[in-house]
Amino acid sequence: MKVLLISTYELGRQPFGLASPAAWLRKSAASVTCLDLSVQPFQTQLIEEADLIAFYLPMHTATRMALRILGRVKALNPDAHLCFYGLYAPMNAPYLRKLGAHTILGGEFEKGLAQLVERLADTQKGSWRNPQPTAPISLVKQQFLVPERFGLPPLVHYAHLELGDGQPHTVGYTEASRGCKHLCRHCPIVPIYQGQFRIVQREIVLADIRNQVEVGAEHITFGDPDFFNGIGHALALVNSLHREYPALTYDVTIKIEHLLKYSRHLGTLRDTGCLFVTSAVESVDDHVLQLLEKGHTRRDFLRVVDLFRRTGLTLSPTFVTFTPWTTWEGFRDLLSVLTDLDLIDNVSPIQLAIRLLIPAGSKLLEVPELREMLGEFDEAALSYRWTHSDPSLDQLCNRIRRLVKNSEANGISRREIFSEIWKMANPTGTVQNEFIRRIPLGLPRASIPYLNEPWYC
Repeated sequence: MKVLLISTYELGRQPFGLASPAAWLRKSAASVTCLDLSVQPFQTQLIEEADLIAFYLPMHTATRMALRILGRVKALNPDAHLCFYGLYAPMNAPYLRKLGAHTILGGEFEKGLAQLVERLADTQKGSWRNPQPTAPISLVKQQFLVPERFGLPPLVHYAHLELGDGQPHTVGYTEASRGCKHLCRHCPIVPIYQGQFRIVQREIVLADIRNQVEVGAEHITFGDPDFFNGIGHALALVNSLHREYPALTYDVTIKIEHLLKYSRHLGTLRDTGCLFVTSAVESVDDHVLQLLEKGHTRRDFLRVVDLFRRTGLTLSPTFVTFTPWTTWEGFRDLLSVLTDLDLIDNVSPIQLAIRLLIPAGSKLLEVPELREMLGEFDEAALSYRWTHSDPSLDQLCNRIRRLVKNSEANGISRREIFSEIWKMANPTGTVQNEFIRRIPLGLPRASIPYLNEPWYC
């Protein structure tokens, strides 16, 4: 059986979500081809030859991009079995089935894909188009296989690490766990995992990293939703990794709550090669943080910034800047906080234009004051529609998005982009001049490591 696994977008990373199931399916004797449309062209012949076409949907952007090409895929190969797997597949199952999906898989999807291939190969088990016999979400604790990355584009075609030395540094990507034991209301992981997480066995993660180092990886991004969900697993992993590859660097994502709870281990991250930690701060407004059930406060964020400075680690905060509760005063306050904490260079400018997405099954639907603001669920947009009570804030969000897109395309620095955003939020000349006096523009970013793929949704 010929299987085609398709990824449309995964934040500039070589997709673990293709490489991992590829290993499972090849073990079952399927002929597997991986196609990453973020760096490869659409290939008509691969579509036409496939018996099973499976789209990987790890995030909102990837899902929207997959749906844009679905009609073309169906026209080229109307007889193929269509599968959608990954975080956003079960959340949007009714819409995907309406568009022609035969199988939906979420959670721990590798075993489900292998069972699907086995079922399709056995004609005695029924028609190619029979209803899916298994539940769309599986949280089974599975023994992973080492991802098989051959056939995917080389790592040099993906996002690279910038260290301010003028040289691009090759980045690999892996996952040490999935899911999350926390229940942040806005998080798309929660409807699928419901507070559970699953580890990828340490020997599998290390083997996957070895394979990427052998083909040139100098830095590894761990894609875990929260690297400290399993603190023992995480620390054992980075200690083993550092012993084997002392010069290899890495980055992780960790909640503010866990950075405080496990602050004694920040030195271990630093000493084993962690260059920066991404943390979903989301807001500096305690009311918004409470509504989102983030598990931290504004004061907690300030404490973490101080901890990182004293430890010698770089913090990369991310935000959901525009919510139904955002005010002009609150937006200006966020800009002032980033300025006062000298975090302008740490924040990707697009983070200042992120707008709250409310997917199907979101725990945000539990918030009475939000339900009153929502329109109907927009299947094509994969989100509930909402507009701000102050239309000028929606306009500001759109203006910042356009600014960031145009500025980054032309190599404008983060500080210069931030200065323009400050002017949008503070139209009076006095406040503009105050900012310019406080923060000189054009300072080098050599001390702030970052990946050159800024999107985060």
